Amino acid sequence: MRPPAWEPRDPKRHIHLTFSSDLNFCLNYIRLKKASWSLNSFFSVSYKNPTSALATCFREGAEPKEIRIFKMDQGGENPASFTSALSLTQMGVSRVPRRYILPPLQRNSYLDQLLPADPLPMLDLAALRQPSQRSIIVRDLGRACRDLGFFQVINHGISPLVTQSALGAASEFFDLPVQDKMVHFSDDINAPVRYGTSVNHKNDQVHFWRDFLKHYAHPLSNWINSWPSKPPEYRNKMSKYAREVRELSKELMGAIFESLGLEGDYLRDEMEEGSQVMAVNCYPPCPEPELALGMPPHSDYSCLTILVQDRQGLQIKEEKSNKWISVPATQGALLVHVGDHLEVLSNGRYKSVVHRATVDPESRRLSIASFHTLSMQKKVRPAEELVDKQHPIKYKESSFADFLQFLSATDITQLGRKYIDTLRVLDHHDDIN
Repeated sequence: MRPPAWEPRDPKRHIHLTFSSDLNFCLNYIRLKKASWSLNSFFSVSYKNPTSALATCFREGAEPKEIRIFKMDQGGENPASFTSALSLTQMGVSRVPRRYILPPLQRNSYLDQLLPADPLPMLDLAALRQPSQRSIIVRDLGRACRDLGFFQVINHGISPLVTQSALGAASEFFDLPVQDKMVHFSDDINAPVRYGTSVNHKNDQVHFWRDFLKHYAHPLSNWINSWPSKPPEYRNKMSKYAREVRELSKELMGAIFESLGLEGDYLRDEMEEGSQVMAVNCYPPCPEPELALGMPPHSDYSCLTILVQDRQGLQIKEEKSNKWISVPATQGALLVHVGDHLEVLSNGRYKSVVHRATVDPESRRLSIASFHTLSMQKKVRPAEELVDKQHPIKYKESSFADFLQFLSATDITQLGRKYIDTLRVLDHHDDIN
């Protein structure tokens, strides 16, 4: 096939491409920036070398078709292949592309999402601030961390205006033209600000129906200027939520340490200097939700993850029954996950929760997850106070940086590949499923 016709608008920044009529589509223009191509939503481009690329067109009722685009200048860098799940939804596709289809045993039954959710721990944090009731809520908090690795909180101190404004800013970001979002595109998991799709689309054998924006959030002054400048109020609204959810994480960690029999100020300085990463997620309507997921089963690396969602879609796994529990979107409640680092720190007394994100055929779901743990290079290890002859060390030490290295080399979308399993210290008494 001959190259498409082209004409330069600005030879350093623009190329105008018009495809032959027999392909029944055209790409109006591709805008070249220093580190990324900004594309319209109909195409995925995979760069093979500085002079050519493969463009994939998704057409209704047909398999994706690839054609080669020849680039007429040598400027710019070549990002990895990228396809937005939101773009596919906006095109109105009636079938999910093959790469999103899960093996039968990993699929979610859409009907399961419609069943009433099992009762889940709901903790009123107002009691945590009353000396006469604090011990009761600390006990309940410890029970939730031990039995399920998950709980919900109300009266948490973050106003509905702040949470709704943050979700609104997230919605406005994902509604931006693709070229504005692609400014932040990266397939480097170490990038402090990263727009992408799936989990780690460069490694994922199966892709997931999710677009995301991740950015570091502490210290806020170090990172906020690298956050998206569009939409105009994004930094303002998201930073207010980031500050308040960080304060909540410190309050919860103090109570959790108490529930373990540790001092309430245990690791206070380390947590104060610790990391905070925010994952802003968009799960677009999916035409075949029974074949795909928004996120695969996984546990978080963090000590705690605090999540706000605008509608139901999160499911957590109850390990004893091996069943999935749908988490309702309770107005005013925040969701809290025990992460791998808290499981390590507690020497296995508390378990990180395995969870996944489902998708819906009609509605878009937004969520904001805030991950809290020690600083990038700081190692988390079992607390000395929780180790003795009856409770030997069960985990190797680990840092946030170690997790990123694991993630860059591992396809976590495959069953059985959990970061926490790489940290377990096994002996002949262990029976790890």
